[in-house]
Amino acid sequence: MLDATTHNDHESELGAPSWRIKLLYDGECPLCVREVNFLTRRDAGRGIIKFIDIASLDYNPQNHGGIDYATAMGRIHGILADGTVIKNVEVFRQAYENLGMGWVYSITKVPVLGAIADWLYGIWADWRLKITGRPDLDTIIVERQKKLNSSNSPRCRID
Repeated sequence: MLDATTHNDHESELGAPSWRIKLLYDGECPLCVREVNFLTRRDAGRGIIKFIDIASLDYNPQNHGGIDYATAMGRIHGILADGTVIKNVEVFRQAYENLGMGWVYSITKVPVLGAIADWLYGIWADWRLKITGRPDLDTIIVERQKKLNSSNSPRCRID
């Protein structure tokens, strides 16, 4: 499994994170995981991108720009090192730029083309669960809450 959300961020001597962007992704989405694996290989251990699996039961919105699970499941989000929250195609543009592959998304910097790219991404995001053979978001949220409730029960707790 990639970077767990409970691990501390890598920090420089000044206390600033060494990563340039946190990328929040759905670790239960096979296409999302494929993209994360690609970006991880391109990162090559440099720690430029910090990958946060929102599907992890340890995911805590307060540690990640206040982006709750349902919001993160609806559209891809990223958090820049300065705390700025970004979403949609801008996340991919920033990730690829930081890895030295900005040319891949450079055309989306043109305002009209960027708007079209965001619109197309929105269609993809709306259909992502169905395309990957998963239940709808409401069902996923209910199932997640059940898992969270059972993992918090006293009989399962290790003290």
